[in-house]
Amino acid sequence: MTIKVVRGNPTPEELAAALAVVRARAAAAPPEPPGAPTTRDAWSDPSRIAAHRLPQPGPASWSRTYWPG
Repeated sequence: MTIKVVRGNPTPEELAAALAVVRARAAAAPPEPPGAPTTRDAWSDPSRIAAHRLPQPGPASWSRTYWPG
C-alpha cells in the first residue's frame, strides 16, 4: 500500500499518527474469503443483463433504451 501526502507538510509525528490509524483500520476489517465475488465483479457480469428481456423495436423504443435494473 502506498500513502501519499497531497496537501500540507505533516510533521513526522503527525504522519506516524495518521499511518497508525490507517493500519489499525485495515487490521480491524474482516478478511474477504478467497473467490468471493466483489461488487464490481457482480456489476460487470454479463449474465446480469442477459437475464432480462431487451426492449423490442418500435415507435417508442427510444424511451426504453436504458439498462434494466
